[in-house]
Amino acid sequence: MNIKVCAESDLGRSRSVNEDLYLVDSDSSLYLVADGMGGHGNGEIASRITVQTIAKYLRKRSSSSSRRLRGGKRQAHHSDRLREAIKAANEQVLAEVEKDEQLTGMGATLVALLVDGSTALVAHVGDSRAYRLREGQLEQLTDDHTWVHEQVSAGLLSDQDARSHPFRSVVTRAVGGGEDVLVDLESLDLRSGDTLLLCSDGLNAVLSDGDIQQKLQEGATLEARCRELVAAANAGGGPDNITVVLLEIQDDE
Repeated sequence: MNIKVCAESDLGRSRSVNEDLYLVDSDSSLYLVADGMGGHGNGEIASRITVQTIAKYLRKRSSSSSRRLRGGKRQAHHSDRLREAIKAANEQVLAEVEKDEQLTGMGATLVALLVDGSTALVAHVGDSRAYRLREGQLEQLTDDHTWVHEQVSAGLLSDQDARSHPFRSVVTRAVGGGEDVLVDLESLDLRSGDTLLLCSDGLNAVLSDGDIQQKLQEGATLEARCRELVAAANAGGGPDNITVVLLEIQDDE
């Protein structure tokens, strides 16, 4: 598979610091978005630690031995590597807090994509999201780890009420949120023509899934679609930092 990538991160219209950070590492086939939290710029520190630790861990642990693995063993190998990398990031964030009590409360949400041929692994912690657009249909690939989403899942809150609920930004999982970080991991098949979107909640908190699908289908180029998504979130008020990573899957030929 050939992957075309475009990424953009924007301050938004209400924040003075961009605490989002993205990574596009084609060499290791790793793509991710981290959304820092903690206030006073601490979120920026948490997202930077998260991204740098995961990237460093996966580059260091990458080996030729994985190339000899096939099928389920190969997938399990990559799954273990990605999960361990996120756990290492969690430990590093907590270590920084231990050294400086002024960093108490900082953490980051995360969504990551690790591609291996025609398959990929999607990992996430918190409310950063992954979507796939395939044959005109948009599918959310991740479930938000938020208090509001838990209430919706339990039938105690409607989707419409959830979008404006005062606790909608309260996450129940985060990198740096505790000694043990629980990571959701899903295997994904890739097809030529697929468009994958990784984003911070500064995008989907403003745009509905229908809005996102429309913007993904409108742009003439991947770069245009990337810009349109960010511009639409800003046009909707831009209450938070906005980060998008778009991947277009193509056949090698």
